Amino acid sequence: MKKTLVSALTTALVVGAASTTFAAANPFSDVPADHWAYDAVSQLAADGVIEGYGDTTFKGDKNITRYEMAQMIAKAMAKTNVGSSDKALIDKLAAEFSDELNNLGVRVANLEKNADKVKFTGMVRYDYWSTRNDAKNTARPDQKIDHVLFRLYPDAEINDHWHVQARLQGTWTPAKDTASEMKLSYVHAEGNYSNFNVKLGKMPLYSTSDDGLIMDGMFSGAQMTFGNKLKAIVSAGRQDLSADGYDLTGYNVTNAEKKVKDRSADYQSLQLVETTGKLTAGAGYHHFQSREFAFFNGYDKTQKEDKADIWTVGGSYAFDKNVALAGYYGENTDADAFEKAGSVQLSYKGASAANKGSWGAFAAYRHLGQNVSFSPTYDDMWEGMKGYSFGASYAPLKHVIASASYTMGKDLATDTDSNILFGRLKLVW
Repeated sequence: MKKTLVSALTTALVVGAASTTFAAANPFSDVPADHWAYDAVSQLAADGVIEGYGDTTFKGDKNITRYEMAQMIAKAMAKTNVGSSDKALIDKLAAEFSDELNNLGVRVANLEKNADKVKFTGMVRYDYWSTRNDAKNTARPDQKIDHVLFRLYPDAEINDHWHVQARLQGTWTPAKDTASEMKLSYVHAEGNYSNFNVKLGKMPLYSTSDDGLIMDGMFSGAQMTFGNKLKAIVSAGRQDLSADGYDLTGYNVTNAEKKVKDRSADYQSLQLVETTGKLTAGAGYHHFQSREFAFFNGYDKTQKEDKADIWTVGGSYAFDKNVALAGYYGENTDADAFEKAGSVQLSYKGASAANKGSWGAFAAYRHLGQNVSFSPTYDDMWEGMKGYSFGASYAPLKHVIASASYTMGKDLATDTDSNILFGRLKLVW
């Protein structure tokens, strides 16, 4: 099938190169060149989305009827791994050939087409932590924590390039039978172009170059991503430190600190991430500016520092489709204590919500200095800890993942044992 498709496309390109316009290169040569569908079907054919007739040929010497075109579109609509630009072309063709698709049993009523402009995905998960800390007067006493988290993700299509994305979130604590109100966690506009992506608004702040070693939170501002295999990610805006793990609750708070009313920080970052074959490597620089840093947990002995400059480096290597090794390191050059963080993790396979019966396991060592690893992405270990973690995940049903881990760790401030048992059951749709 691929040889026939490639042959047809190659012939079309040769003809197009010899002509004054690309119109002659249309692999569906019986579709009128002045019809709007011309570019759409040409692009879908070039991307390998539309595959022609059942015998994998395009039958250039035969008129393509609307019914035959609808058959091709129906097959394209059934595909799941399609880029956003190709999806937009398929939707446009589906609207044009809606009558023929209805005859084929593919429903594309106006209501469904309009509803397609706003899509909802979501998840609900139950998390449980049991912690044991041998240190006295610690900010994290022995405790058992459980809560249910519900998230809904609306995605509204503006045009072929722009979407508005948001997240609604609510929690419920079964032990106390208390629930929070649904709140808007973030909302931003996102534009996707060839090798360029831009986001404007409030959005996730994830330190991609170190795979979440430094930050997994939110910020308000702008983020631009350039490149293909080598990506440059530039971010600038404001971040609420108290909302993303940099919370002083449980620590000694000075009178001077009580005068700090603005708990947010100015934020700028530059990250580089490159994927070459089995290797992914990254490096990043993150700059935060806030008076808050002068008072946090030994961050600055003089209580004059008002910034954080964090450098990260690391990467991952996939030995095969099952085994991968990842390692990342970060350092805050402005902090006087707990200024280093690192993680090394060996992973085997991995549970997928789309694949019932899939499973995975991991073993890791982490050192999460809280003045550099502000709000790490890990559920098995928190900032201010170091130690070994072991975990596994399994998908008992489609759209369901169960996971568990155990951490044998130490509190960095006291060097005493701090262990965590973690479990999660998650449903996604």
